[in-house]
Amino acid sequence: MDWVTVLVRFALYLDLMLVFGLPLFHLHALRKPERSSVLARKLSTLTVSAAIVGMLLSTISMVLMTKAMSGAADFSSIEQHMFEMMLTDTPFGLAWCLRMTMLVLCVLAGLFLAQAPTSKFGMMSLAGGVALATLSWGGHGAMDEGARGQLHLAADIIHLLAAGAWIGALAVFILLLALRDGHGANNVTLLSRTLNGFALMGTVIVGSLLITGALNYWLIVGPTVTGLFSTPYGQLLIAKLVLFGMMLALAAANRYRLSPILERAHVFGEHQEAVEALRRSLFFETACACLILALVAWLGTLGPMID
Repeated sequence: MDWVTVLVRFALYLDLMLVFGLPLFHLHALRKPERSSVLARKLSTLTVSAAIVGMLLSTISMVLMTKAMSGAADFSSIEQHMFEMMLTDTPFGLAWCLRMTMLVLCVLAGLFLAQAPTSKFGMMSLAGGVALATLSWGGHGAMDEGARGQLHLAADIIHLLAAGAWIGALAVFILLLALRDGHGANNVTLLSRTLNGFALMGTVIVGSLLITGALNYWLIVGPTVTGLFSTPYGQLLIAKLVLFGMMLALAAANRYRLSPILERAHVFGEHQEAVEALRRSLFFETACACLILALVAWLGTLGPMID
């Protein structure tokens, strides 16, 4: 097991999902007057920072992939022409070039469109979405050809974007709870409203993940459960599904139990206990999401066949 590759893949998944998900949340959840608020500025700074980190992680990923594809014994054995071949002659390299371009565009939008927050976050979200989608060319989605390959890549891209939207929303909710005045009336009002407003988006996200997840399983493994419990690939997949089920349960509790409690408590100005309960739930949900991304990073290095 190449743990360095797994770690870099995990960090890249998480980072690019934030690059896409943070500005997306800004667009669909914040009202126009809030798009120049302290929270909005923090989201912009975090997105730009994540884009810069994404460029660094992508560079490391390219070095690791070039070493693996060339069969070089160590990094010092990798010659310049190997990188040139990877960049120009492989789908992975072309996707990598597109990703780097989009990340640069995201940084430029964050730095130079400060006076037009809606345009800024729209550009950052679009660029982040394209950058996130390029990860599909580094996984099992790129192993098929023809119509099947196009279907597989499309399913992978939708799966990634849906997960990125969820991760971005969780990050913003955590940020709201972590702000110095996280128990203040304004933050609690915003938190309560955006949690309730996320219901429709959350339904679309979960539906997309379920449909594309089932489709990806069928495309990778086929209509069988043989070896699901006896192979590393199958066991990791089961662990991923268990964690996903836990995320769904926590999200449902947030939506149908904790959010209404927070809304009622806020009316009477006694929201501290409700905020703390919501904080614990969101931290557990975020931990599950990170574990899922770690498993996805690991699964991508394993052969997809189940004995």
